[in-house]
Amino acid sequence: MVAFNFIPFFYNIYGMAKKQNIRVDLNLNIRGLKKSATLAINEKSKELIAQGKKVYKLGFGQSPFPVPQPVVDSLKEHAQEKDYLAVKGLLPLREAIAGYYQRNQNVKCAADQILIGPGSKELLFLLQLVYYGDLVIPTPSWVSYSPQALIVGRRVNWVRTHQENDWRLTAEELESICEQDPERPRIVILNYPSNPTGATYTVDKLKKIAEVARKYKVILLSDEIYGELHHSGQHVSIARFYPEGTIISSGLSKWCGAGGWRLGFFVFPEGLSWLLDAMSIVASETFTSTSAPIQYAAVSAFQDNPEITQYLKDAQRILRIIGRTVHAKLNEHKIFCPKPQGGFYLFPHFDWYKGSLMARGLTDSSKLCDRLLEETGVALLPSFDFGRPSEELTARLSYVDFDGAKALQIAQSKYKDKALDQAFMKECCSDLMEAIDKLVEWVQRA
Repeated sequence: MVAFNFIPFFYNIYGMAKKQNIRVDLNLNIRGLKKSATLAINEKSKELIAQGKKVYKLGFGQSPFPVPQPVVDSLKEHAQEKDYLAVKGLLPLREAIAGYYQRNQNVKCAADQILIGPGSKELLFLLQLVYYGDLVIPTPSWVSYSPQALIVGRRVNWVRTHQENDWRLTAEELESICEQDPERPRIVILNYPSNPTGATYTVDKLKKIAEVARKYKVILLSDEIYGELHHSGQHVSIARFYPEGTIISSGLSKWCGAGGWRLGFFVFPEGLSWLLDAMSIVASETFTSTSAPIQYAAVSAFQDNPEITQYLKDAQRILRIIGRTVHAKLNEHKIFCPKPQGGFYLFPHFDWYKGSLMARGLTDSSKLCDRLLEETGVALLPSFDFGRPSEELTARLSYVDFDGAKALQIAQSKYKDKALDQAFMKECCSDLMEAIDKLVEWVQRA
C-alpha cells in the first residue's frame, strides 16, 4: 500500500482576517452563482404545470421508482426515533453499508471508515472545505461540483472530454493535468455511471485511471450514486484498483428512489481516516447528524434482502429498455449521444442540425433548451450547466417521465420471465416517447 503524506490545511478565515485587519466579504465566492440548474428546472416545470401547461419533465433527474417496501416499512417502524445520533452516523447503518460493499464490490471496509450525511452533496461540500487542494472535474459533469468549489474558494481544473470517447475521462487526460504540477494536492472526481451522459467505464479503463491517480497520490472521489443502476448490474468500483486513495460516494437518492430522504455517505480508505475525522468535526458544527428515522430505515436498504434485490433487477432492466429505445430514436434522426449503460440520462448532441438551429437564433445550449420548453413543453437542461462551452449544442435528457410504480408492477407481473419489449414501452412510457417525438419534430423544423 502506498503511504500518503497528505497534510490537512485547516485555517480559520475569520481569525486570519482579523489578525491582518482584512475585511471579509461573505459574498465574494457566491456572486454570480445561480440556483442549482437541476432544482431550477424542476421548479420551473412545476410552475408551468400549475398554469395548466403540458410539460414533459426530462430535465430534473429524480428517480421515478417508489422507495422499496421493506425500507418504507422500516421507516414506519422507526418513526418515533427522536434522539441525536452519532455525528459519523448510526453504527448499525455503517455496519450494513460496509457489509454491502464487501459483498457486492469486494471492497474491504469497516464501519468506522464510513461517514453518513444528509445527502452526498453535503458531504462533497465538506470534503472541499476541509481539504486544501484543487478540484479536477471532467466535463460534462454534474452541475454542483464546480459551484461548490467556487463557494469554498478552491481552484477548478476542467478536463475536457470528447464525444468520440462517450465523454469519458481517460488516463492520458488525467495525466496531462497532474504532470503540470506533480506535488499539488488534488481531488479528482470520477462520476459513473455518468450524470449527464449515462456512460460508464470498463475495468481496463478504470485500472489505467487508477495507475495515474496512484502515481500522483491524488484523492479520487468516486461518485457512484448511480452504481446500483448499471443497466446490466455490473458496476465495478475503482476502489478495487486504487483502494488507498479512493473515497466512494453514494446514497439512497437514485437506486432507492429516496432523493427527498436526504441520506448519503462516504466510504473512506483506512489511510484517509484523518480526512474522515476532519469532516466529522465540521459536520458536528453544521448539520450535527442525519435524520434518525431515516438512518434507522436505511439499514434495511443495505441488508441482503431478496425483495430489494428483485426491485433493483427490475429497475435496471426497465431503465435499460427505456434508455436504449430513446437512444435509438434520437440516433435514427441524427441526434447523437452515447448509448446509456447506467442511470437514466442521455447527452444528445444537436450538431447535425446546427445550421438550421442557428438560423432560428438558437446559438447556444441555453437558448436551445429555453425555446424547446417554450414551444413544445419538453424540458431539457443545457450542457452549459454541466461545464460545456456555451456554443456547444448539447443538452442533458433525463428519461424519467413515466410512472415508476406502474412500470415495476407490470415488469414483475407480465414480464416476470421474459424480456421487456416495445409493448412494455407503449404501455408504460407513452408520454415519454411522445416527448421524444416532439423533440425530434422540433429540431427538424426548418
